[in-house]
Amino acid sequence: MNTGGRLIAGSHNRNEFVLINADESARIRSVQELRGQTCEICRDEVELTVDGETFVACNECAFPVCRPCYEYERREGNQACPQCKTRYKRLKGSPRVENDEEEDDIDDIDNEFDYMNNGGGIGFDQVSEGMSVSRRHSGFPQSDLDSAPPGSQIPLLTYGDEDIEISSDRHALIVPPSLSGHSHKGHPASLSDPTIAAHPRPMVPQKDLAVYGYGSVAWKDRMEEWKRKQNEKLQVVKHEGDPDFEDGDDIPMMDEGRQPLSRKIPIKSSKINPYRMLIVLRLVILSLFFHYRILHPVKDAYALWLISVICEIWFAVSWVLDQFPKWYPIERETYLDRLSLRYEKEGKPSELSPVDVFVSTVDPLKEPPLITANTVLSILAVDYPVDRVACYVSDDGAAMLTFEALSETAEFARKWVPFCKKYCIEPRAPEWYFCHKMDYLKNKVHPAFVRERRAMKRDYEEFKVKINALVATAQKVPEEGWTMQDGTPWPGNSTRDHPGMIQVFLGSDGVRDVENNELPRLVYVSREKRPGFDHHKKAGAMNSLIRVSGVLSNAPYLLNVDCDHYINNSKALREAMCFMMDPQSGKKICYVQFPQRFDGIDRHDRYSNRNVVFFDINMKGLDGLQGPIYVGTGCVFRRQALYGFDAPKKKKAPRKTCNCWPKWCFLCCGSRKNRKAKTAAADKKKKNREASKQIHALENIEEGRVTTTKGSNVELSTEAMQLKLEKKFGQSPVFVASARMENGGMARNASPACLLQEAIQVISCGYEDKTEWGKEIGWIYGSVTEDILTGFKMHSHGWRSVYCTPKLPAFKGSAPINLSDRLHQVLRWALGSVEIFLSRHCPIWYGYGGGLKWLERLSYINSVVYPWTSLPLIVYCSLPAICLLTGKFIVPEISNYASILFMALFSSIAVTGVLEMQWGKVGIDDWWRNEQFWVIGGVSAHLFALFQGLLKVLAGVDTNFTVTSKAADDGEFSDLYLFKWTSLLIPPTTLLIINVIGIVVGISDAISNGYDSWGPLFGRLFFALWVVIHLYPFLKGLLGKQDRMPTIIVVWSILLASILTLLWVRVNPFVAKGGPILEICGLDCL
Repeated sequence: MNTGGRLIAGSHNRNEFVLINADESARIRSVQELRGQTCEICRDEVELTVDGETFVACNECAFPVCRPCYEYERREGNQACPQCKTRYKRLKGSPRVENDEEEDDIDDIDNEFDYMNNGGGIGFDQVSEGMSVSRRHSGFPQSDLDSAPPGSQIPLLTYGDEDIEISSDRHALIVPPSLSGHSHKGHPASLSDPTIAAHPRPMVPQKDLAVYGYGSVAWKDRMEEWKRKQNEKLQVVKHEGDPDFEDGDDIPMMDEGRQPLSRKIPIKSSKINPYRMLIVLRLVILSLFFHYRILHPVKDAYALWLISVICEIWFAVSWVLDQFPKWYPIERETYLDRLSLRYEKEGKPSELSPVDVFVSTVDPLKEPPLITANTVLSILAVDYPVDRVACYVSDDGAAMLTFEALSETAEFARKWVPFCKKYCIEPRAPEWYFCHKMDYLKNKVHPAFVRERRAMKRDYEEFKVKINALVATAQKVPEEGWTMQDGTPWPGNSTRDHPGMIQVFLGSDGVRDVENNELPRLVYVSREKRPGFDHHKKAGAMNSLIRVSGVLSNAPYLLNVDCDHYINNSKALREAMCFMMDPQSGKKICYVQFPQRFDGIDRHDRYSNRNVVFFDINMKGLDGLQGPIYVGTGCVFRRQALYGFDAPKKKKAPRKTCNCWPKWCFLCCGSRKNRKAKTAAADKKKKNREASKQIHALENIEEGRVTTTKGSNVELSTEAMQLKLEKKFGQSPVFVASARMENGGMARNASPACLLQEAIQVISCGYEDKTEWGKEIGWIYGSVTEDILTGFKMHSHGWRSVYCTPKLPAFKGSAPINLSDRLHQVLRWALGSVEIFLSRHCPIWYGYGGGLKWLERLSYINSVVYPWTSLPLIVYCSLPAICLLTGKFIVPEISNYASILFMALFSSIAVTGVLEMQWGKVGIDDWWRNEQFWVIGGVSAHLFALFQGLLKVLAGVDTNFTVTSKAADDGEFSDLYLFKWTSLLIPPTTLLIINVIGIVVGISDAISNGYDSWGPLFGRLFFALWVVIHLYPFLKGLLGKQDRMPTIIVVWSILLASILTLLWVRVNPFVAKGGPILEICGLDCL
């Protein structure tokens, strides 16, 4: 056994064995020399066998597994290789387990039956062999110890003086290579009670430790650390959350780091099974309902009946598209302690993957710099290794105000970041930390916290004053434009014609915080803009950030947030890494989407700004399929997925062949021949395809660049591959080289100046020309809602996404609480869906055969089809008023069977909503607000988006709707009561007026016609009131804030006054009940 100059130590009592180096670097060198590998389960190094070779657990696929993992898998696990699923065979030095095969070629009787309860440790023969090697290197006679009895083959190590009670043949010797020519006999410790403390017994008390060389420095500390680790292996912890383990099953603590970093939590069967049964029952009721509706037309109102049936069929189809993607809802749980145990080992650099964070902003006057600064500060203070975080801020407006505000932010971060990490502040956006009404002393024990918090609050207030001063200065732009401190003009004075700009504020050498600690990198980026180029708005800006970060840092994972969405949970990146860095399931995940949570919304959430139903019900349902859709912010991406690469595919198990029939069976033989023929044909097609690709690549190579000799085949293929990548990613060799690094990383020996010059190139206007950017790579162009399109492309490549909902919301942002602003936000989303519907990327016909699951496809179809629902919705909301004004109805005289159907349909709709609220943990207020705004947005923003999208795509006419502010009130949530006129308000206002008029006319008509007319009136009134109740939040937004009288009183007072007036006219108390008395006057009027 070759020890490589290392010291051998062991324990006879425990039958244990260890190799120890003098220092860490020597240990690493020796392992590299012997071709060491890393265990794929525990990430420890795979040890060497007694022959000096790397330990191989599986002879079929050589999957790297260390011996402790191999022994644990055989003893407690599936007894099979994790990769090829081949059953592990017993290797020499391992104890026998159940179902082991008899093998005659292994002569290992000492370890075969696990003597002394070794549990699969190193055998006596290996240790004795190692000791023999040590003795040969030490200069000891081989015959002195070879004759030792079997029970004393492993000597014991001692510290201190000799013990006269221990025989001389039970002593261990520690001799450095420099003293190998000298011969000494040692006297190690006794095999007596190990609990008795040993007294120091050095063999040569006067000798200095420095002369011992390898294995002698801090030898006692190393042995104590080794003993501590061995004791930890014997400790057990309760295993939680794994359905494969029953209550009471224990696993060793050493296996905690091998456990999955997250797990799925399915919805309880008591909640989800009734929900699914009700969905099926609702389908049956719908089929019976349409059977009745189609077979019972209304002859005197045939047009109204036909229109209503068409609208109802569309609503049913829309419900199916929305309902079935929620068939498999799940929740997830992460284990941050396991992540740290696996990738953050004590005394070693962190192995967590680097993350590049993208923040996008355009106009600092509409997106206040103070809000952007808080977002950046929360990123810089995130709970993640500082050398593995880089923040890139995209200023697509090239505003000097944003540049100067970011410079002030970088200076304030030198104080804010150490304060947050020292006292574990949450949230780490200072504006929200200082303004929240909370007990900031909770869990704080440091005596200086209060004093430092007051000082930090004062520093932040001074920082706010500086930012406000910059904003006030920027209100009036000089005629000649802004200039820098050195007198040079600001390059972004012309927002539509300026060069690319990159500035690294933090992360460079010499820039540290006030406590002299390193800070994350902060980079300002403003891409080049020139007239005549299509810059593709936000999607183009995000693609520029991808390329810049690929050149400067090239982290394997990306996080994008809007400028008004700060990190509310400092462990958000770790939550995402629990999915991305999981060795088993993380390789197929393209992104981790977090829900959007908002601050500054009124308690009643009048316009459903929180969108709780979508984030807590729909997204959980999608997570059980192929993953949630990308919603534009709060999402951690895998860089390789954004580069358009396909998801890794699982290796299919070999197909079973039919050996049950004799060879002369023509059926089996024929099937074998056909299978072989098909395989051969497929291989031939594959070869032809590869050849055609190579020919196509060779045709694009310039003449004279490569030769056609046999010796240049490797160079030819390399240049062809480089040419193909440049055609895909652009003409930047540095970025192309970074794109080929699956795990990220930077090129060696690259100077910052060269990288900065290359970064300027990749954000130039013409860089994307004749490339696949925006088509197959990065954020996809062609829609204002680039988020849906980008996520759809990645799912079409076979990737899956994950929905992460930590208890403390990961991100928080601001939402427009004003009615007009909210409608314009919904208008933009719906317009993007219409653009996708009319493009080649429409999920109805795009992406088949690429790995997209059919239920996931239904969800994407629903996300682009929903604006079309505005047409039947606005027609259906007009029908009640038309029926009340004309006296007609869309349903014939209702029989008992029809009444049962209607009651069953409405009951199923209500109970479905209740069950969704139950498993989605959504309140009834949020659910009802969502239902109301579905009608409000459907008859206003969705309708305008549909016509605007048709004009833009088909006619090339781009229309915009202006928003005009009319009046505002002071006080809390003043924006909620701000009235802004826009054309989007016209359709819902019209519907409200005609339905209110219809209700008044219908009631007056029933009063005039008597008792018999009240029965048919109830059905018409029900539908009219359904419309009015759903549009009620819109009506409150129109009327604004009433200082003395609530809106509801005003509306219902007018309605009741109209009804009572009609009733007064009908009763007329001043006229006799019998009618007027007529008498004959006796005059002849003719």
